[in-house]
Amino acid sequence: MIYAEIKTKDAEGTYLAHSINTHKGCLSKGHQLTSSDIDDLLMSDIVTITTIRLEEHDIHEDLAAAQLGQFVSGNGIKTSTAFTGRCNIYSTKHGIFETTPQEVGKINSIDEAITLATLSPYTVVHPDQLVATAKIIPLAASSQALEQTRGLAQLTVHPFRKLKTGLILTRLPQTKKSVLEKTQTVVNQRLKSCANELSEVMTVDHNTDSIASAINNLRKTHHDLILIFGASAIVDRQDALPKGLELSGGEIEHFGMPVDPGNLLLLGHHSGSSIIGLPGCARSPKLNGFDWILQRIIAGLDVSKDTIMQMGCGGLLSEIPTRPQPREKMLSDTISHQPKVTAILLAAGQSRRMGPENKLLQEWHGKPLVKWVADNIDESKVGHTIVVTGHEAGLVVESLQSNDVEYVHNPDFSEGLSTSLIKGLMAVPADSDAVLICLGDMPSIHSTQLNQLIKSYDPENGAAICVPTFEGKRGNPVLWSRSFIPEMLNLKGDSGARHLLGNYPGDLQEVPMENTSVLSDIDTPEALSTLRATSYTK
Repeated sequence: MIYAEIKTKDAEGTYLAHSINTHKGCLSKGHQLTSSDIDDLLMSDIVTITTIRLEEHDIHEDLAAAQLGQFVSGNGIKTSTAFTGRCNIYSTKHGIFETTPQEVGKINSIDEAITLATLSPYTVVHPDQLVATAKIIPLAASSQALEQTRGLAQLTVHPFRKLKTGLILTRLPQTKKSVLEKTQTVVNQRLKSCANELSEVMTVDHNTDSIASAINNLRKTHHDLILIFGASAIVDRQDALPKGLELSGGEIEHFGMPVDPGNLLLLGHHSGSSIIGLPGCARSPKLNGFDWILQRIIAGLDVSKDTIMQMGCGGLLSEIPTRPQPREKMLSDTISHQPKVTAILLAAGQSRRMGPENKLLQEWHGKPLVKWVADNIDESKVGHTIVVTGHEAGLVVESLQSNDVEYVHNPDFSEGLSTSLIKGLMAVPADSDAVLICLGDMPSIHSTQLNQLIKSYDPENGAAICVPTFEGKRGNPVLWSRSFIPEMLNLKGDSGARHLLGNYPGDLQEVPMENTSVLSDIDTPEALSTLRATSYTK
């Protein structure tokens, strides 16, 4: 690959190293120059230009990214059309995503031009969810280096299987019925998140004989998976639950795990069935070690003592408020949790009501509308921004070159707003607490207003959805707890998630604003004219 500043008249067939403006508009970085482009450049008095010329063994960034995507794609995986040197890789199944840091590291160590970024191993994924992206850093990659990546890694999604699952609940004299009911509900919710549900529930006394009898009853009815939730936590292999498993004829695979919460988990087997003794923390719906074991078993992955022992790195999970004793008192009661918020900036639409012009690229006070939105997000307490592109994606990307954002391309943008929203939701990082859904045609919303929404977010106290209002009228953007993402992934057509607000009045917090900016989207020539007649003030 030859990078050089050359005479414009000699540049036909080369690729632009940097974007450049002509009297007819912008030519983007990576654009292959045609004879017509050369004429436009010379007409604009641009007589020299920095270009890249591909050599014999160079592969263009899009083709190289597409090849890398194909090389690493295994079962349950599909790739998108490569765009600006990036090939996005998606799941086709609901299940467990599998790769290893070692495999991905090998690919990324071959050549600095070639990169592969993936979700964490064993993440639960849904169909059409982004699981990885293959990105070529410069405008081309060496064919030799690319060939070395073949066979080094394979990304796979193991689909969830349908298992016949039984639950054994044990009770002591003081055990409340409400506790047993809550435990059954939470366990069934976990199974539903893995495309399964309980087929039978047994409640027995908390002693060895009763537990053994219940296990055998479920085995006789051919249950593939047996979950046991004890009235008291397992503290030793000689405790009632593990001894009951052995008395039934089953075997203990392993007791305990290096995951907190989740330490007191028991893994066993009986006549081909998997048996899990649940830790006490599994009574809470929040993530704990039991989730990791349950998900892998339902996906058909091997779970053994060695598997469990490898879970320690990354096994220190979030605090669960229902634990009997907090780990540590904060030094100051005034210290509060700052939620991790991901903004989804929707910038894929065709702007039909605006006419032939792309409304997002129209300028106001020297910047495109979408640039105003991205800058305001950058200045807020949002931690990460995902820009969903579609119509005229290259020009949108070009306008946001100075912004630190992640791009997700929606090739189906013409099918409606929901398709772009779903693409953005699938790319939300696993550690995000909430998502802020922003429209690219609302440039006058200040970062301070975005911060008001974030400050108001308090899912434990009825503020899992935060909606801005002006004089009682609801506007945009809306901040959603990530717990609503699975429901939003089922949206259809040209509508967003606003119709879901009526389903959750107990989780909705209206946040009053001081001006009309949260009600003002710029989607017609008249609205743009009105906007241009106004000044921008912080």
